[in-house]
Amino acid sequence: MPMGHTATQQAGTGGLTATEHRLANGLRVVLSEDHQTPVAAVCLWYDVGSRHEVKGRTGLAHLFEHLMFQGSAQVKGNGHFELVQGAGGSLNGTTSFERTNYFETMPAHQVELALWLEADRMGSLLTALDEESMENQRDVVKNERRQRYDNVPYGTAFEKLTAMAYPDGHPYHHTPIGSMADLDAASLEDARAFFRTYYAPGNAVLSVVGDIDPERTLAWIEKYFGSIPAHDGKQPPRDGALPDVIGE
Repeated sequence: MPMGHTATQQAGTGGLTATEHRLANGLRVVLSEDHQTPVAAVCLWYDVGSRHEVKGRTGLAHLFEHLMFQGSAQVKGNGHFELVQGAGGSLNGTTSFERTNYFETMPAHQVELALWLEADRMGSLLTALDEESMENQRDVVKNERRQRYDNVPYGTAFEKLTAMAYPDGHPYHHTPIGSMADLDAASLEDARAFFRTYYAPGNAVLSVVGDIDPERTLAWIEKYFGSIPAHDGKQPPRDGALPDVIGE
């Protein structure tokens, strides 16, 4: 397999080991086996969050997280949820200032399914991304904002705090949920450009832990992720430096 390097670390307690690998397309892979229970977890971590958003497009990273569950080349519509849950697993995704991650917890014998699904999204989401999905998930995210922030007591407290603590234009001035105005302004082309820029093998870390055979798991990862082309269009994140005095 065309791997870059492999390193092994021994944990301080518990006797667990983690091996790190890198595919030829830049994808970092971390594997750790633990056979105490017949369960395995897959987590795909992309190095993109709200701090990478540009002015006027706040909330785009979180909106795109939702779009990742709207189908891909081989899995249509809600199929990602249906396949994982039908196999006895669970799944979700989260977006923060610094990163976006997607994860599945599966019966150990179904971990290959989770890897195939994540690879299909990384490699082919653009073929399924359309206006219908964009409008549908825009409404979902706007309703999430209403329910979790705008219409609950103190729901916008953290949002107001970050706006006061960090000056306008700072990457932490806004929170991942974004503003209603920016969510309304986001276009399908914005989403496509976001995917092309940040959802690349070299901008991701894939971790698989639990009741796994590392050699077989690595072979599956190479099989499904290895053919995804490398590309590097990512811009450096905005400057996070702060002035000596803030809040004036």
